Amino acid sequence: MKLAVIGTGYVGLVSGVCFSDLGNDVTCVDKLSEKIELLQRGEVPIYEPGLKELIEKNTEAGRLRFTTDLTAAVQHADIVILAVGTPSLPNGEANLTYIMGAAREIALSINGPKVIMTKSTVPVGTNEKIENEFRQFSLHPVSIASVPEFLREGSAVRDTMNPDRIIIGTTSDKARQMIEELHRPLTDQILFTDVRSAEMIKYASNAFLATKISFINEIANICEKVGADVTLVAEGMGHDKRIGSSFLKAGIGYGGSCFPKDTQALIQIAGHVDYEFKLLKSVVEVNRDQRFNVIRKLETILDDLSGKTIAIWGLAFKPETDDVRDSPAFEIITSLLQRGAVVKAYDPIATDNFRQNLEHAKVKYCHSAKDAAQNADALCVLTEWKEFRNISPTEIQAWLARPNLIDGRNIYTEEELENTGLVYYSVGRPNMNNGVKEQTPQLSF
Repeated sequence: MKLAVIGTGYVGLVSGVCFSDLGNDVTCVDKLSEKIELLQRGEVPIYEPGLKELIEKNTEAGRLRFTTDLTAAVQHADIVILAVGTPSLPNGEANLTYIMGAAREIALSINGPKVIMTKSTVPVGTNEKIENEFRQFSLHPVSIASVPEFLREGSAVRDTMNPDRIIIGTTSDKARQMIEELHRPLTDQILFTDVRSAEMIKYASNAFLATKISFINEIANICEKVGADVTLVAEGMGHDKRIGSSFLKAGIGYGGSCFPKDTQALIQIAGHVDYEFKLLKSVVEVNRDQRFNVIRKLETILDDLSGKTIAIWGLAFKPETDDVRDSPAFEIITSLLQRGAVVKAYDPIATDNFRQNLEHAKVKYCHSAKDAAQNADALCVLTEWKEFRNISPTEIQAWLARPNLIDGRNIYTEEELENTGLVYYSVGRPNMNNGVKEQTPQLSF
């Protein structure tokens, strides 16, 4: 098929590249000429394992191209894929300015019947607004469909090529047939719904996963007080098929481009129909507070943080990506700076992106994990990069001025910490905390 993908962010770029690898003729469009020029040179504006190789392969095969010329791309296509960003407004609502602007530009450009496939995450009812734009500004009929994406940054190529399911929300037989044919090489797990249900599925899925993360973090906090180990608790829960083991890893909370934005947007969607989503509001509150457990544990060990040097390992919101959007590191480092600490920070990939958003005289951005930890009063692990897992606690202790380690992602085991003198704090594993311990209360019934 001939596809035009409008928007070359994570969703648009990965989707377009993967569709080209399936043998389709794909043109990716973006207004940012510098991004398109970068892609035309074979360079990639985001860090995503496997993506660069697929771009090179399919560009050379003539199936993939990049342009700023939306009109030419749309007129050449059978299916136009909307993958424009929908960032949060200050009140948490999704900003639809860009996607509605793109829809109008497409409507003014099309030269015949087209299928319009929305992959952007949009509030319920948005595709109806998009359809109205075409009715108002286009002379040609279009078939509208909502096909939400469920890819994860860091494994986006793998997720796109091996999806759990494909959701196709449409009332058009033509759109249903063409989009099913497009996705059939990927999976036979295809669910057809109405448009509004497809829009809601995306938000409901992300909100539920965010809820699992906040839930296990609350359980971790209780585990620390009653002497239970959250890793064992999560394992025991995960064997229950009704619950499952995914997203039950305790830590310092979620971040990134999806969960924070989509939970806030769903709260706003509910509010617009006079429904207070109390559970999801609590999920968001728990997630934000979880980040500050790192600060609380540092203060338990060091008391006054003023003048102390704190090493930070990990600035991306998760490993295998350079995305720092809503990374817990922002609030943690900002809180440290407010307390007068000096911060030394390192990330294998995301340092430049992070520094563009937080440039401060008391933050030293380092070129290695060792450089960051050297002579620090404490080290905080905020992202579970494999590089950090491969550094032994013995090495960490030798680098630090004072042997304090806050493991916000539970990457170290009891065996690895044995025979070290580290004052160690993890999340929800009180048996491993060998610093100033809270006394486990005696429970009676």
